[in-house]
Amino acid sequence: MRDQRTADDRQADVRGSADAGLESAQAKARRERYGPNVIEEEERSVVLELLSHFWGPIPWMIEAALALTAATGRWADFGIILALLLLNGVVGFWEEHQAQNAIAALKERLAKVAQVKRDGAWTTVAASELVPGDLVRVGRGDVVPADGTVVEGEGEADESALTGESLPVTKGPGDDVYSGSAVSRGGPVVRVLATGADTEFGRTARLAGRAAPVSHFQRAVIRIGKYLSLLALGLVAVIIAVSLLRGSGVSRTLEFALVVVIASVPVALPAVLSVTMAVGARYLAKREAVVSHLPTVEEMAGVDVLCADKTGTITRNELAVADVVVLEQGMDEARVLRQAALTADRGGGDPVDEAILQACDTDRPAGWEVTGFTPFDSARKFARAEVRGPGPERAVAKGAVQAILGLAQADGSVAQRVQEVTRSFASRGFRAMAVACAEGGGWRVTGMLGLQDPPREDSRATLQEAGRLGVQVRMVTGDRVEIAREICGRVGLGTDVLDAGRMEQLEGEDLAHAVEQADGFAQVVPEDKYRIVKALQEHGHIVGMTGDGVNDAPALHRADAGIAVSGATDAARAASDIVFLAPGLSTIIEAVHRSREVFRRMKNYAIYRITETIRVVLFVTATIVVFAFFPVTPIQVVLLAILNDAAILSIAYDRVRPSAKPERWDLTEVTAIAAVLGLAGLVSTFALVWMTHLPLGLADVQVRTLIYLKLSVSGHLTVFLARTRGPFWSYRPSWILLTAVIGTQILATAIALTGFLMQPIGWSLVGLAWGWAFTEFLLLDPLKLLAYRVLERHGRAAGTIST
Repeated sequence: MRDQRTADDRQADVRGSADAGLESAQAKARRERYGPNVIEEEERSVVLELLSHFWGPIPWMIEAALALTAATGRWADFGIILALLLLNGVVGFWEEHQAQNAIAALKERLAKVAQVKRDGAWTTVAASELVPGDLVRVGRGDVVPADGTVVEGEGEADESALTGESLPVTKGPGDDVYSGSAVSRGGPVVRVLATGADTEFGRTARLAGRAAPVSHFQRAVIRIGKYLSLLALGLVAVIIAVSLLRGSGVSRTLEFALVVVIASVPVALPAVLSVTMAVGARYLAKREAVVSHLPTVEEMAGVDVLCADKTGTITRNELAVADVVVLEQGMDEARVLRQAALTADRGGGDPVDEAILQACDTDRPAGWEVTGFTPFDSARKFARAEVRGPGPERAVAKGAVQAILGLAQADGSVAQRVQEVTRSFASRGFRAMAVACAEGGGWRVTGMLGLQDPPREDSRATLQEAGRLGVQVRMVTGDRVEIAREICGRVGLGTDVLDAGRMEQLEGEDLAHAVEQADGFAQVVPEDKYRIVKALQEHGHIVGMTGDGVNDAPALHRADAGIAVSGATDAARAASDIVFLAPGLSTIIEAVHRSREVFRRMKNYAIYRITETIRVVLFVTATIVVFAFFPVTPIQVVLLAILNDAAILSIAYDRVRPSAKPERWDLTEVTAIAAVLGLAGLVSTFALVWMTHLPLGLADVQVRTLIYLKLSVSGHLTVFLARTRGPFWSYRPSWILLTAVIGTQILATAIALTGFLMQPIGWSLVGLAWGWAFTEFLLLDPLKLLAYRVLERHGRAAGTIST
């Protein structure tokens, strides 16, 4: 534990009486020196935070389109584009508050007041007034207000809110106690060594408040935005250069640029991907998994290392009798358990007593009556009962090994046998407890109980399923190495457990290598968990982290997918991305499977969207350069984007085949497939314009409506190309997607026929648009298959690791 005091203050505390406490003047001086005992929060400007979400490749493109519509006086277009810009910005802003929520929940755990000795007398002060060197008294049920060491008295501290471990920890003079833990027995006096941000709790809050790494989803959207921005910039430059050479006016040039910019802006890309994730989150909610950070739905699909908290996730988070050793001839396991059960305080809430009664499968052994009872306390270290019943026992006791040996005044051979069993239990991670009885004479040690938080019944099978899905599970615990090895071995994880002491000596590549090779981690503190996740991420892994205690908050916040398990503290839930209400690993593995379905839908949409952007932008540019006319008007481009993407929202409900391996964004593959489909579509549509201009001799206004309808139909047909790696008929789409596409194209056809916001065309031209689009669709499908084969041959296929 870190001692925050200066050398002078430590010497002053040593010179003073051990139980005197500080004078008020000393406390005031130290409060000025060390600051208040509070967790400080970094204040951030809400306005600047909001404005930051209007800065980036996609916002820049939307803002450029907004400026051009204003410059050309197209106010209807201006309103629509402004609404999409605000929607994307506000959604991103709302997602930014996870770290602030985590710190607020952490602060709720801290003590509000404390019993402190000042000027030689005990008094109650606000916990924020404590300073290093203060003496504080912590009673049963009180929250420890600062880090310190016990100087007087004994007790037990419940550190489960910090470590997630279920067993209370015995505390005596010289032992450390931590801010945020709660005293469950006794009432020790503690010398404060660290306050505020210098406590273990404060360091946890500081780690939880650090910015989490940008999600892979966000990186993918940024990269797509950069790619399309550069494309749009280049094409606008071409149009301006051509317009200047032709002598076009400024207004005409701006209109040309506007059409290209609007066509290149994937205005609905963030919104459609977010809706797809939201639909997945709603499905997970039905499986008792509440998503608090939407990109986690996509991140779960790519998780290849899951750091699973031992207690409550792999184990049941409740004590159980794991072994019974009989030490006296003529006894049996059932009789030793019965003796222990007779000393249990029924309804007292003691986890040891509840485990023993559970092992006996009864609240009270039949035929026995307890005539006198002395409960366990931290000074005596055993519980004792006088009993009457059908057996010879008249008194029974259970408790700490050394206390029971002293009670029985055991001879050397018995003590040696007890110590052998105790060491055997320790090597297996069991907590040892001795049992004794008296039959009218002296006490005799009759047996030993080994207590453990056992694995959940489904843990081994679930971990095997995780392995089949390509997810490596690493167990993380604050317990001893022996306990970690025993649990790892029992659930099939392997027994190469790395302890925190070894991790502290490692840095960089050495740490990353050790973390990758380990099956589990023991005796970890918040910084260790944070370092584990960070080292794995820096080695290219997408990391999931489960936890339930306050100490898990930094690692949960840092992880790509922070998972708060059933029964987690408010701090862990606030720092996490997804909260599971059902216990165990099985629901987590189910979430991984479902997230991969969501990822497939998002990837299919990305291929579709980039294909359409390439097709429309290059087509518009080529037509302007070659024919010097608008093939579509700005409002037609906006209609294409809104109607088509509104229908494509239904891709969130599409039927897909999830990958058997972790999924990652492979934008080389996505853009390559989109480029092949988009360029082929460009050639097809350009050929249609040439035919309508020269052989057919249609008027420009009719050509624009015809091209609008063709682009709308072929755009939606592209969805059925993008959604499968095989032929388009290899996997049937959902009825929701089919219905949405058909309904939208009926609407687009009606717009073309009636001339809503454009010149109407007749049925013959409608038939030409549909026929051309379907012919293009049938020709593009084999071209797509060829493109995938080429990519696979060159090692870029996403089907291996990163689809």
